[in-house]
Amino acid sequence: MTLLDFAALRETRATNPTAFAEAFARRRRRELIVGDGRLFIVAADHPARGALAVKGDEMAMSNRYQLLERLAWALSRPGVDGVLGTPDIIDDLALLGLLDDKIVVASMNRGGLRGASFEMDDRFTAYTVESMVRDGLDFAKSLIRINLADDGTAATLEGTAQAVSDAAASGLPIMLEPFMSDWVDGKIRNNLSTDATILSVAIAAGLGNSSSHSWLKLPVVPDMERVMEATTLPTLLLGGDPVGDPDETFSTWQDALTLPGVRGLVVGRSMLYPNDGNVELAIDTAVAMVHPNL
Repeated sequence: MTLLDFAALRETRATNPTAFAEAFARRRRRELIVGDGRLFIVAADHPARGALAVKGDEMAMSNRYQLLERLAWALSRPGVDGVLGTPDIIDDLALLGLLDDKIVVASMNRGGLRGASFEMDDRFTAYTVESMVRDGLDFAKSLIRINLADDGTAATLEGTAQAVSDAAASGLPIMLEPFMSDWVDGKIRNNLSTDATILSVAIAAGLGNSSSHSWLKLPVVPDMERVMEATTLPTLLLGGDPVGDPDETFSTWQDALTLPGVRGLVVGRSMLYPNDGNVELAIDTAVAMVHPNL
C-alpha cells in the first residue's frame, strides 16, 4: 500500500475542494444485495466519537495514515463489500480511489463523545440523508444508545426517528445500532444481556414513520436465537472492541451468522488492528464466514 499518494491527498484537500464531488461522481457503484445476498462491511467511524482505543492501547487509531493503509488493505480483499465511516474517512477513501464497487455506509451521529459528561447525547454531527444523496452514498448508519436514566436519550430517539423517516423517503437503507446503556462509575456501559438487547431492538425498530428501509446492527450476545426472534428487520452483526480469544470470538460470529434474518457482519477494530498485525488474514478469516462459497 506504499502506492497510496498521501502527498497528493493533502495537496488536493488544500487546493481543490471541488475534487470531492468529482470523485464521488465518477465512483463506480454497485447494488446493495448481490450474489449470496450477504454483506461484509469494514467499520471505521470510531475516531469521530473520540474512540481511538484498541485492546487497551488508548491511541491505537490516532495515526490517520496507518488507518487509511489498513482500510486500503481490507478493501482490496475479495469478499469485502464495503466500508462504514464519517465524512473525513469516506472523503479520503474517495480521493484515493478506493470506493469503486463498494457499499459506502455513512455514519450520522457521533456527537456523544467517548468519556464526555454529555456522552449520552448522541446528536447528529456527521452525515445527513441529504448529504448522502448528494454524494451518491449507499447506506446510512445511526447509533442509538438508550439510557432510561438520562434525558439525553430523548433527543437521540427523536433525531433517529427523523433520520429513519428521511431515509425511507429518499429510498436509502439505514442501519440502526441500538443498545440499552447505563452510567456506571461515571462511564457509559452498554448492557449486552439478551433481554436488554431484545428491548433495544423493540425500541429501535419502531422509530420513524416507515420501517421500509430500516436494518439493524446488533452485538452477538448469549442466546442470539431469541434476539433474532424479536425482529423481522434485516440484521448485520457488529464486531465491537476486540477482547478475549480471537478464535472464540470467530466461533460466536460463525454461529450467529447461521440464524434467520442475519445478513452479514460489520467489523472494524478487531479486523483492522488484529493481535498479530496481519490485516489480510484477519479480514479473509471473517470474510470466509460471511461468504463461505466465495
